[in-house]
Amino acid sequence: MTHLHNTHIGTTSITSNTIMVSASEKHQHHVAGGLKAALHNPNVSEQAKDDALQRLERMGEVAGTEIIEGPSYDEETNRRLGGYKATLTNDRTSDEAKDHAREVLEAAGIEVNDGHSSSDEHAKRVLAGYKAAIHNPNVSQEAKIHAEQFLREHGESA
Repeated sequence: MTHLHNTHIGTTSITSNTIMVSASEKHQHHVAGGLKAALHNPNVSEQAKDDALQRLERMGEVAGTEIIEGPSYDEETNRRLGGYKATLTNDRTSDEAKDHAREVLEAAGIEVNDGHSSSDEHAKRVLAGYKAAIHNPNVSQEAKIHAEQFLREHGESA
């Protein structure tokens, strides 16, 4: 059983980052997929493509990973830590294995959010997305009207 207790692995310094493993993971995956599709859509403006790329970078959606902020590790460290990250989301993994994976990741300076937060956080993000849509010039008028209606129904203002 190996535990990492320092902030360096090999010669690579590890900085804090966040892994999202929660009920909203599937939603974020779909959002990222839509943003990636926008990058390859010839009908999307260059400005919208730039915005999509920036948002993907903020989401940590680079090369298919779902790390919110990812430091640069060597390939072996990436694979090892990636295995621990996968352990957290595998339904067939024991609680003991998940606890060990969580310990290793936290010791490596990786903050793990494994869904213990309430659904309030997800709801807050959904509302924020609708608010952002209202102010986004690339969103259709129909979508803006829908967003305003959704926000009103949930007691929020644009």
